[in-house]
Amino acid sequence: MNTLALLAAGSSILSLLCLLLLHFVSPEYRPSWRMISEYALGKHKWLITSFFLLWGISSFLLSLLLWNAVTGTWAKLGVILLLISGIGEVMGGLFDVKHKHHGLAFLLGVPSLPIASLLIGYTVAGPDSLSNYKHLVLISSHATWVSLVLMSLSMGVMFSGLKKAGIEITKNSQPLEYMPEGVIALAGYANRFLVVCYELWLILIATTLL
Repeated sequence: MNTLALLAAGSSILSLLCLLLLHFVSPEYRPSWRMISEYALGKHKWLITSFFLLWGISSFLLSLLLWNAVTGTWAKLGVILLLISGIGEVMGGLFDVKHKHHGLAFLLGVPSLPIASLLIGYTVAGPDSLSNYKHLVLISSHATWVSLVLMSLSMGVMFSGLKKAGIEITKNSQPLEYMPEGVIALAGYANRFLVVCYELWLILIATTLL
């Protein structure tokens, strides 16, 4: 059994458990429209910090494991992007939603993973692969970019609704304490769906390498 793969999968599982627990200990943060990062503003900041750090550790460990497990330029590029994503995830834990570097953490951690997942996924599930998880790997790899598109669309709809309600959201805006009536706000659910898709991909790839 590969220890790095086991640790990578375990770190992602623990990360998701931290996120799940936050929904019980901080029910005031409505999951329909509150972003995961906003939990850092509550009473259990250590949990959201642990969530991000464990997520980043999982990405780092999987990057180390995959570097020697894959061949080819595109696959290696995918591993580098996975490492960059891990850096963004760790930054998300170190710099909360009010910090000036939180946006950079998002830019490093979120857009790079779907590209990495496709480059790595098609290598792991290639024609010469002996993995029993080929189809699941491909489905999971595509789920990452689908979840990113869904989150982008849902945030666009929400921001449009807020603008119509007379609320402008800028980089210096404070997190909203309530959602105006009539605004379609599902971005929080989409944000959580994205995280689940991203971390399940990490778990699945690690599982194929056990």
